[in-house]
Amino acid sequence: MSGNEGRRALRKAVSLRARLRERGANKFTIDVVDLSTTGFRCETSFTLYEGHAVWLTLPGLAGLEATVAWKRGYCYGFAFNRPLHPAVFDHIVALSEAQ
Repeated sequence: MSGNEGRRALRKAVSLRARLRERGANKFTIDVVDLSTTGFRCETSFTLYEGHAVWLTLPGLAGLEATVAWKRGYCYGFAFNRPLHPAVFDHIVALSEAQ
């Protein structure tokens, strides 16, 4: 399977610095590399565990709750607990393009 085959929502490549935190932990910086209305993928050297809840903070937006879905090396996939509204998704993609 390649590209967006089998995905619930279209993913867009982005390049965003964001902050992430687990419940009861401090925020740390991550690089968001792709995004959809249902989740995102990031790279970080911090260790996260599948099934754990996290909050993603992007510039100018409230924290978005997500769950760690998978891990491959320093790359992680997350599922948002509530899908992003399409206008919020478009705003985040535009933020990435403006950088």
